[in-house]
Amino acid sequence: MQDIRRSLIAKLMAEPACYIGKTVDVKGWVRSRRGNKYVQFVALNDGSSVKSLQIVFDLNKFSEEDLRQVTTGASIHVQGELVESQGKGQTIEVQAESLEVYGTADPDTYPLQKKGHSLEFLRDKAHLRPRTNYFSCVLRIRHALAYAIHKFFNDKGFYYFHTPLITASDCEGAGAQFQVTTLPLDKLPQDKEGAIDYSKDFFGKMASLTVSGQLEGELGATALGCIYTFGPTFRAENSNTPRHLSEFWMIEPEMAFYEIADNMDLAEEFIKYCISYALEHCKDDIEFLAEHFDKELPERLKFVVENDFVRLPYTEGVRILEESGKKFEFPVYWGVDLASEHERYLVEEHFKKPVILTDYPKEIKAFYMKLNDDGKTVRAMDVLFPKIGEIIGGSQREENYDKLCARMEELGLEGMDWYLDTRRFGSVPHSGFGLGFERLVLFVTGMQNIRDVIPFPRYPKNCEY
Repeated sequence: MQDIRRSLIAKLMAEPACYIGKTVDVKGWVRSRRGNKYVQFVALNDGSSVKSLQIVFDLNKFSEEDLRQVTTGASIHVQGELVESQGKGQTIEVQAESLEVYGTADPDTYPLQKKGHSLEFLRDKAHLRPRTNYFSCVLRIRHALAYAIHKFFNDKGFYYFHTPLITASDCEGAGAQFQVTTLPLDKLPQDKEGAIDYSKDFFGKMASLTVSGQLEGELGATALGCIYTFGPTFRAENSNTPRHLSEFWMIEPEMAFYEIADNMDLAEEFIKYCISYALEHCKDDIEFLAEHFDKELPERLKFVVENDFVRLPYTEGVRILEESGKKFEFPVYWGVDLASEHERYLVEEHFKKPVILTDYPKEIKAFYMKLNDDGKTVRAMDVLFPKIGEIIGGSQREENYDKLCARMEELGLEGMDWYLDTRRFGSVPHSGFGLGFERLVLFVTGMQNIRDVIPFPRYPKNCEY
């Protein structure tokens, strides 16, 4: 082997004119091998692109023994001249001059042979599925979206604020929590009433994994102005739907001095920015997913970016649903928490645009949302998308101490003096929202199941790896 700097396949594909006629150094995994008694063709992929690079092995230079271990799944190191390809399916190829096999893969037992695999089968092989074209595309898009999120907020002057993963509070009663304890489960200490004595636990009180960083995020916003969180959250709901995970990532910006209209403006700008970034930087991956999985994907993404979002009061949305003449699985009436089928009707059939639904009844929303003057609705906002339903949920927060206390007392919420302090000392109008990262990745990739847009999904009865 010559002492040559390795080139990523994505770079060779993007700038072939810079490398044609030169000796290049490539490393990766074998996707397939074919040929005849004169020449062998190997498709090599290094994870940097959905496209594989064709390596040509002249059997006058390489013996069958040399190539015996070059099977699907093996990892190899090749040097050779990059040339224009004369064959169909690729524009460039490498004429191999030297070969090193790093790791072999038994063709009889390697699970990912060159054939179609169902997404259900690949979920059982989550440790290997990133090597498939589908999932390498999804994971590159996931990376690009994560980067875009940080770039968007950084460029707007927001501060990345880390909120705790272990907490003693349940944000808004958002869902069943995973408890965190060091107590011996086979011999739990009890108090005089026979209840578990959490004073003996590590934190001296009952603690859980967080369901949201929002409440702590508000503390950051009322000091730094504008912050965002981006981290894992956990919900122990026994749900097996294609839209729920037990461990997922949330982006939660909180902004001091933002009214509800400012909040909606930011949410629309933010999500359009992320989708535009993916369209620009993940073109090959999106085209591959469109070709093999969802032909409408590119147009659906452009549709969201190019259209203004409709802003619709909940009351008007219910009226539209009631007058639609459509038979829904779940009934529609004022006061109901709209189901995904209702949300998608408004977006996909009635308006044919993304919708921001506002001013929900206070009974179906969280305690911290600002009460409207009618005394019945709150300044909530949900962003509704085609194929997804709700993708963002947010609100203007109640900044009035007395009103917030009254609402908390009404719901029987206690032990949150630290949260109320932001209303006692220098309270300001403020707003925020939450975006489930996996739902964004689901929309941008066109995948149908949320378990297929996170490397190692967590859901009931599944905690592998």
